[in-house]
This record gives sequence, structure tokens and C-alpha cells, in this order.
Amino acid sequence: MTPNTSHNTHQVTINSIAVHAYSIRLNLGNMSILQGLNASFTQSRWTSIVGPNGAGKSTLLKVLCGVLPCNAGRVDLLGLPLANWPRKERARSISWLGQSEAAGDDLVVYDVVMLARLPHLAWLAAPSACDHAAVEQALRETQAWDWRTRRLASLSGGERQRVLLARALAVQASIVLMDEPLTHLDPAHQADWLALVGRLTAQGTTVITVLHELQIALQADDMLIVANGTTHHMGACADPATHRALEAVFHQRIAVQPLAGQWVVLPR
Repeated sequence: MTPNTSHNTHQVTINSIAVHAYSIRLNLGNMSILQGLNASFTQSRWTSIVGPNGAGKSTLLKVLCGVLPCNAGRVDLLGLPLANWPRKERARSISWLGQSEAAGDDLVVYDVVMLARLPHLAWLAAPSACDHAAVEQALRETQAWDWRTRRLASLSGGERQRVLLARALAVQASIVLMDEPLTHLDPAHQADWLALVGRLTAQGTTVITVLHELQIALQADDMLIVANGTTHHMGACADPATHRALEAVFHQRIAVQPLAGQWVVLPR
């Protein structure tokens, strides 16, 4: 089960959907977080999820990868219900980077990233040459290779985030979900992250991110705008209708404007 890497248009068909959320409802305690949310995420494209604080963005991402079960509705992964996927196969197909991700601070960086290869290993098997190659490639892509022998606890917040990003990449999954991946990253490394996402989608990987940085979120292929636990709008980032919806969900306190060939977000 691999994504259709030949997909290169925005037209959505059943075969081109990597992840589909049907009428997702989720309550946490007495609070209704997601309220019948529907969304489709196209293969080989980057979709940014944005919206006001408390809209349900991070919760949705956890539902999409199976970290949180929903109370009602269904998530399909590559055309099959997520609940029907064998756990190990699902772990090979979806990679996850969460907010404030827990990791063994006493572990050295190389071992932290090697944890991503567990879904590929047989029970009690030692990592293969392919596993070591995947770890090295991921660490080099995030410019973290030079820290491979350092303990995770010794790194700065930005360095730690790049190691955890490397761990997500080392899975070599066809779908990568990231919640606030730019946390602690300086502008130069944010630019590196953008370039990395471009390489991933060019290789056929589906990328879904929750971002607060609207300027960067608008550089995605598609945007899902979430408000009050449901879909406010979903469309291409270049579509004026998406810009109007983004302005509306933030109560017209921002304006989306073109500048030097890109869309920028300005305060009104």
C-alpha cells in the first residue's frame, strides 16, 4: 500500500486520497472537541491545518494517526478503515511528530532516531544496514548528524526538535503528520524545514501539519481551516476563497496579501 506518486493535479479522486476523515466526533471529558468534522487529504501533497486556539487542530491530528480514538465517525487510510490496519503496518505507513514529544532524555541521539525503525524490525532482531542507513539519512537531512553521540537531554530546544523530526523521517512512511513542527526552530531552520517538505512531497509522501505560523502554512498545497471542532473551509492555498475563509476565521483581524510571488499575512 503506497501512495500514488503519479498524482500531480489538485483534482481529488478516491484513489488519490491518502487520509479521509468522515464525520469525526470526539469528546474529552465533558467537552466536545470535534463535532462532525470531514476532511480529505490528497496523496503527495502538503496540507496545513490552521485555526484559532482551541479549535481542535491537534486533536484532529491525533485522531488521523490513531493516537486518539474518535467517539463517532471514521478515518480511512489509503482507502481502508484505519481501525482495520494491523498495528505494525500502520506504524510503517504513518509517521507522527507531536507537540512536546516525549523521548528518552538519557538516550543518545542516534538511538532516539533508531526507535523509528522498530516497526520495520522482526521481534528482537538487530537493526539492519537499511535501518542504519535510514537513521543516518534522517539525521543528515535535519542537520543533526554531528550530535549523534550526544544525549538528548544535552541539546537545546531547537536541536531537540530537529532530532525528533529526524525520528519521524526515519520511519520512511508514506504519510507524515506533524503538530507544530517549527517549535523552537529559528528562521534559517524553518526555511530548511520548508525545503524538506518540498522534497518529501516530490518523492510521493503526503505531509499533514498543524501550524500557527500562517505565513508558512500558506506555502502548503492545501489548507484545512478548523473552527469550533469542525471544518470551516478546505481548499488550495492559492485559492482566493481560502484567503477569505482564513481572514474570516480570525474575525478579519488579518489580511492575506500577495508579496514577491508569495502570500503573506498582515495585521489589519
